[in-house]
Amino acid sequence: MLLLHCPLLLLLLPLSSRPQKLPTRDEELFQMQIRDKAFFHDSSVIPDGAEISSYLFRDTPKRYFFVVEEDNTPLAVTVTPCDAPLEWKLSVQELPEETSGEGSGEPEPLEQQKQQITNEEGTELFSYKGNDVEYFVSSSSPSGLYQLDLLSTEKDTHFKVYATTTPESDQPYPELPYDPRIDVTSLGRTTVTLAWKPSPTASLLKQPIQYCIVINKEHNFKSLCAVEAKLSSDDAFMMAPKPGLDFSPFDFAHFGFPSDSNSGKERGFLKSSKFGRQTSSKPRVDLHKVCIGNKNIFTVSDLKPDTQYYFDMFAVNTNTNMSTAYIGTFARTKEEAKQKTVELKDGKVTDVFIKRKGAKFLRFAPVSSHQKVTFSVHSCLDAVQIQVRRDGKLLLSQNVEGVRQFQLRGKAKAKYLIRLKGNKRGASMLKVLATTRLNKQSFPSLPEDTRIKAFDKLRTCSSVTVAWLGTQERNKFCIYKREVDDNYNEEQKKREQNQCLGPDTRKKSEKVLCKYFHSHNIQKAVTTETIRGLQPGKSYLLDVYVIGHGGHSVKYQSKLVKTRKFC
Repeated sequence: MLLLHCPLLLLLLPLSSRPQKLPTRDEELFQMQIRDKAFFHDSSVIPDGAEISSYLFRDTPKRYFFVVEEDNTPLAVTVTPCDAPLEWKLSVQELPEETSGEGSGEPEPLEQQKQQITNEEGTELFSYKGNDVEYFVSSSSPSGLYQLDLLSTEKDTHFKVYATTTPESDQPYPELPYDPRIDVTSLGRTTVTLAWKPSPTASLLKQPIQYCIVINKEHNFKSLCAVEAKLSSDDAFMMAPKPGLDFSPFDFAHFGFPSDSNSGKERGFLKSSKFGRQTSSKPRVDLHKVCIGNKNIFTVSDLKPDTQYYFDMFAVNTNTNMSTAYIGTFARTKEEAKQKTVELKDGKVTDVFIKRKGAKFLRFAPVSSHQKVTFSVHSCLDAVQIQVRRDGKLLLSQNVEGVRQFQLRGKAKAKYLIRLKGNKRGASMLKVLATTRLNKQSFPSLPEDTRIKAFDKLRTCSSVTVAWLGTQERNKFCIYKREVDDNYNEEQKKREQNQCLGPDTRKKSEKVLCKYFHSHNIQKAVTTETIRGLQPGKSYLLDVYVIGHGGHSVKYQSKLVKTRKFC
C-alpha cells in the first residue's frame, strides 16, 4: 500500500511514458512520515500500518483512498465505530492507464484523469452496517485504487480506521483467546468477581498487554473507543470542524478526542481497585473504567445491592495502544439480606441491638382501637435515626439521643413500622416502648441537660459537692462513686457511657445514696449532694441514675472529680 494524497497520485501517474511501478513501503521512510504529522494533514489518505481517528457529520459521507501497487498483496482493513453505528463500503478500481511511449508523449489533462478516477464506482469488495468492530481481510488482493466510503445516519460521530498490507507481521491488535468470554466467578451484594483467559499476544508472543474493565448500568460496549466517547464531556463535539474543511487526524485533542501522543494515558480510570469516582472532567453517571495490568481476575466492589451491571473487558497492547474487546457479560448483585421484623407488645420494653451502619425494623399492631400511640426510645450510646410509618405513610423521622418520647395520633386497625438506623461510629443499643395507654410511662422523664456539675470551691480533701437537674415528675435518684486512676481520661469515660446500664450492674460498695426529688417549678428543679468519706488527692467517677415508675433507669452523664491533696 502506498500513502498518497489523491491529487498527488494524479500528478505522479503521467510523469513517465514508460510503465512504472509505484514504490513499496519503505519502513524507515514510513516511520519518519508517521512522526511528521503535517504529512497526513489531508484526512482523505489512509497510511499503511497506522490507526487514524476521524470524524463524521450526520448524513455527510466521507471517502478515503489508498493504493495497492501489486497483485496478490495481503490486505486487512479494520473500522471501529465509536459512539454511533456506521455504514461503510470498501471498493477497488483499476488505476488509469499511463500514456504510451508511442503516442504524442503528452500526458492526459489532470482534470480528465481526476474525473476518470472519481467517477468510476469500482468493484465492491465488502460492506457493513452497524456498530461492531468489523474487518475486511484478504490474503490476495488485486492492485488498484481502494476507496473506503463511510456514512453515519444517526448522529455526528467519530471512528477509527486501520489498514495494512502486512497483516501477518503487524498484528497491532491483541489476539483474543479461544474462549473470549468473561466469567462471573463470585457474586455478592456489593461485589462481583470476574475472570477471563489471557490474550495469546501476552502469553505466547510476550507482548506487553494490560486489561481494562468497564462497568456501567446501561449496556455492553463493543470497543474501547466507544467507552472513551461516553466518558468524554457532552460538549466535546461542539468544536468539531465544519464540513468541507480539512483537518489533521492527529489533532483530535482539539475536538475532545484523545490524541496519539497521550492516548496511552489513563482517561477516567479509577486509581484504586474499588468502584469509585472517576477523574474525567465531566464524568458520566455510573460508567467507570479500571485498568488492572496483566491480571486475569478482578473483584469489582462498592456496587449497589440488587442492581444489574454490565461488564466489558478490553485487552490493550501498550506498545500500539490498540485494543480488542472480549465478549461482555452482565450480572445482578444479590439483594440485601431481608431484615427480620421484631414485634412490639403494648407497654413492654424491647431491647434492640444495631450493628455499625446497620438498621432494624420493628412492628407495632395495637389489638384495639386507640386515639393516640406513644413511642418511647432510649438510645443507650450515640444518636440513632428513627422513622415511623403508619400503614406505609411516613409520620416521623428524627435523630434520637438519650431518652425521647413521641406521641402520634391513632387510627383504627392501624399498623406501625418503625425503622431504626445506627450510626457510622459504632454499634447502637436501644430500649423501645410502644403503647396506646397514656398512663403507661416505663421510662423516667429527663431534663434537657443531663450533666452533673461539680463545685470546685467546695472541694475538700475528703469530699466533693455536686448538683444535677430534675423534672416536675417525682423520680428516684441514686448516686454512685468509683475510684479511678489519675490517668483516667475522657476517652475512657466515653467508652463507659452506656446509659442503659442500671444500678443493678454496680457494686454495693460504690453506692452513695438514693433519694426522691421533684419540683413543680421547673426553674427550681435542682438538687445538690455532698459525697463524703473520700481519700485526699484521689480521682473519682460519679454517676447519677434516675429510676422511673416502671423500674427502668437512665444514667446521667458521668462526672470525673478529684479531691484536694492538701487541706
